[in-house]
Amino acid sequence: MSMSAVRYHLLHDTIYRYTHPVSESRQMIRLSPRALKGQRSLSHRLLIDPEPSRAEDWTDSFGNRVRTIDLESSHEHLLIRAESWVELTPPVNASFDESPPWEQVRDTLAYRAGRPLTPEILEASPFCFESPNIRLKREFAAYALEIFTPGQPLLACVKHLMARIFSEFTFDPEATDVATPVTEVFAKRRGVCQDLSHVMISCLRSIGLASRYVSGYLLTLPPPGKPRLIGADATHAWVSVFCPGIGWFDFDPTNNTTPQLEHITVGWGRDFADVSPVRGVILGAGSHSLDISVTVVPEAEFSLIYENGTSFDRALHQHLSE
Repeated sequence: MSMSAVRYHLLHDTIYRYTHPVSESRQMIRLSPRALKGQRSLSHRLLIDPEPSRAEDWTDSFGNRVRTIDLESSHEHLLIRAESWVELTPPVNASFDESPPWEQVRDTLAYRAGRPLTPEILEASPFCFESPNIRLKREFAAYALEIFTPGQPLLACVKHLMARIFSEFTFDPEATDVATPVTEVFAKRRGVCQDLSHVMISCLRSIGLASRYVSGYLLTLPPPGKPRLIGADATHAWVSVFCPGIGWFDFDPTNNTTPQLEHITVGWGRDFADVSPVRGVILGAGSHSLDISVTVVPEAEFSLIYENGTSFDRALHQHLSE
C-alpha cells in the first residue's frame, strides 16, 4: 500500500420489518464500491437474511455493480448487510482556473445533426438532460448564470456554484423526503445531501453541461474526546462534472469541498433514482419499518471499534431481535 493511501472498512445494514408476512420479495441492491482510478475495492460481501431463493449479479448501464435477489418464502423481516474494504489514493490536483471556458464545453456537448461524437462525449451525453429527479428550468439556469459569466473557466465556475449552494441552502433532514421535487427544494433552500446534489445538477444541466449524481459514503469524525460510534454514519451524495479531454471532477455541495480521501464512491447515475442502495417490490406485508445503519472506519481504528469482529455478530443479533 502506498504511504499516501488510506483504507476504510464499510459496514452498511438495511433492515425491513413487516407488520404482516411477505409472501414474495424482489430487490435490487447497489452497495458494492466501484473500482476506480484512485479507489480500489479490496473485498466486498453481502449477507442477506432470510436467504434468497435466487440471486444474480450484473452491471447496469452506468457501470454500477448490482445484485438482484428473489425471496419466495414467507418472511417477516429482510436484512441486507454489505461489508467492504476499500483503498483510496489522493487524486491528481488539477488547476481549475486552467480548465476550458464553460461555453466551449457547452458547445462541445450540444447536439448538432450529422456531427460525429467521440466516445467520451457519447458517455457524457445522458447526463445533460432531464431525468426523474432533475429538471431543466429557467430559474436554475438563471441561478447558475450569475456565476457562469462569459469566458470563465468551467471548473472554477463549478466550484463557485458549489460554494454558493453551500452558503445559501440549509442542511435540514426534516425539510424533505425522497419524493420532494427539486423545484421545491430550490424554493425552500433546505434539504439533505441528495437534495443539494439534485439542485446543483439541475443548475448545471440547465445551462447545457454534463453532470452526474454520485452515491457513496463519507468519513465523519466523532466529537472531540468521544469514541466513534457503530452505525452513526450515513450514505452520502455529491456531484461529478464532465470536462472534455480531462475527465470527471467531483464536487460536494453539502460540505463545500472537492473530494479527496474521505469520499467513497459506490455508484453514479442521472440522479438518485438510478443508484438507490436498495429498491424492490413485495407482495403482502401491510406496512413496514426501515432501519439503516452505516459505519465507516479507518483501518487504524478497525480492531478498536469491532473487537476482532465480535461486534458484527452482536449488532446483527440486535437488529433481528428488535
